[in-house]
Amino acid sequence: MGGAGGVGGGAVPAGRRRGRTRVATAAAVVAGLVALLWVLEAVDVLTGHALDAYGVSPREVAELRDVVPSAFLHFGFDHVAANSGPLLVFGFLAALGGVRRFLAVVAFVVVVDGLGVWLVSPAYTNTAGASGLVFGLFGYLVARGFADRRALDVLVGLVVAASWGSTVLLGISPAQSGVSWQGHLFGLVAGVAAAFVLRRRPGGRPGAPAYGGGTGPATVR
Repeated sequence: MGGAGGVGGGAVPAGRRRGRTRVATAAAVVAGLVALLWVLEAVDVLTGHALDAYGVSPREVAELRDVVPSAFLHFGFDHVAANSGPLLVFGFLAALGGVRRFLAVVAFVVVVDGLGVWLVSPAYTNTAGASGLVFGLFGYLVARGFADRRALDVLVGLVVAASWGSTVLLGISPAQSGVSWQGHLFGLVAGVAAAFVLRRRPGGRPGAPAYGGGTGPATVR
């Protein structure tokens, strides 16, 4: 009896196992996403920056095909590094709510942000980078708790806003040179919208889901 009790007492509760699995899965998915950005930039460097042609040049119909790939390309390793840290943090916090919902949010933000860049960026520019997605995830985290009416997520959003809010405000300022504030702004708006479009329904399931080769100066996001 003592031996049987010892085995039962050492078992990990199902809820704790699910929590550990959720954390591990979220970390793996976001780490994989960030690793992809670094791999793509390495390929870009090795090919003489051939991938830079897949940034978004505004209001050219042919450039609509670059709306999605532009969100995962960068202009140098410094550019990738600048986006990697916040993407890891915001992405992990967002993915903890469910990987499928996280991937839907990423897709929503990438498309809406990319289309916004295509529509309003200055002519003859070439925009690429994941910061639109970073701003989108920030907006999503801030709004998610209010959309889902979950106190814990509201608290997480307030902490995120207090920690990074000033940086976000600076990022959407038109005063910055060489930075696509348009991409940042559209990403932020898309993230907030995603929180409501993809909010959890009463049954616990999220709603169905409804980034920059061009010529000219490159702008980063």
